[in-house]
Amino acid sequence: MKKIKVAAASLNQLPMDWHGNTSRIKLAFDEARNEQVAILALPELCLSGYGCEDMFLSPAVAQTAMDFLFELLPETHGLFTAVGLPVFVNNTVYNAVAVMNDGELLGFVAKQNLAGDGVHYEPRWFKAWPP
Repeated sequence: MKKIKVAAASLNQLPMDWHGNTSRIKLAFDEARNEQVAILALPELCLSGYGCEDMFLSPAVAQTAMDFLFELLPETHGLFTAVGLPVFVNNTVYNAVAVMNDGELLGFVAKQNLAGDGVHYEPRWFKAWPP
């Protein structure tokens, strides 16, 4: 039986620090490959940073995240990974992950259950994807 190494990365991402966040994601990719990881999970909204708050409502934030996502695609060689970012669909913003494998974008998965209690207020910015 072939073993597959799975890992999760914890990154210190900052809201809208596009170059810094992308750089830290690339470092996580490199470290995962060095450790012979096949599947790497990254934090929620790691591309934009989690704390963008009302800026998530700006289509420009989602577009910038998408631009940087495409910059990351070639960096996924040898990895299956998920990178979190805001995504606009039909003028609605979703908290999503881009699923990528070996330089190819496979698709997006949007969050269905939003955190809306305590310090979290995701329903203010995001719509839940229907089940």
